[in-house]
Parts: sequence; C-alpha cells; structure tokens
Amino acid sequence: MEVEIIGVFIPIVAIIGLIIMVINLRKYENEERMNMIDKGMNPMDLKKIPNNTNWSLRFSLLLIGLGSGLLVGYFLDSFTRMEEVAYFSMILIFGGIGLVVSYLVEEKKAKNERNRS
Repeated sequence: MEVEIIGVFIPIVAIIGLIIMVINLRKYENEERMNMIDKGMNPMDLKKIPNNTNWSLRFSLLLIGLGSGLLVGYFLDSFTRMEEVAYFSMILIFGGIGLVVSYLVEEKKAKNERNRS
C-alpha cells in the first residue's frame, strides 16, 4: 500500500474504534446497573462522587508554573545557550511544582474541613 492510502485509513480506523469503545462502555454500564437492580441494590449509591471545586486552583497554579518555567528557561537559554532543552525542562519542572503546590493547598483545605466537623 502507498503511504497516502494508509494516511487516509488511520483517522477512519481511529473514529470507528472510538465509536465502538463508547458503545461497549455504555453497554457494560447498563449491564452493571441491571445486575445491581437484580440484587436489590440502588445504582445511584455508586454515583455519589464528591464535588471537586478545586479545578480552578489546580489549573491556575499549573499555568503559573508553566509561565515561570518559560521565564526561567529563557534566562537559562540567554546565559548558557542551552536552547530548547532549557525551555522544555523548565516548563515540565515548574508545571510539576505548580501541581504539587495545588495538591498541598487542597490537602490543607480538606484537613481544615475535617477538623471543623
């Protein structure tokens, strides 16, 4: 086969695979609910997932970390001529630091809420 033909088939196969995956997930979710109903359980008991409102904190600290990483990467590139390595490494390091900080803030908030109740 020629490369162009393979390039056309890749998105088609990916879309078909995605559709089949969604159909199977819905099918097995329905079967699970039906089995729970047969055993006398309430399927809505499993859906009680706590509301996570910390996504804005996590996202903002991640963006702050990425921006700081870009800034530090620029300075490293200017002073040491590291070029792309400085940018990618600092973006990943500072983005990770931002996520760690958001985790620590969320844990502290959860601990304070547990102590209140």
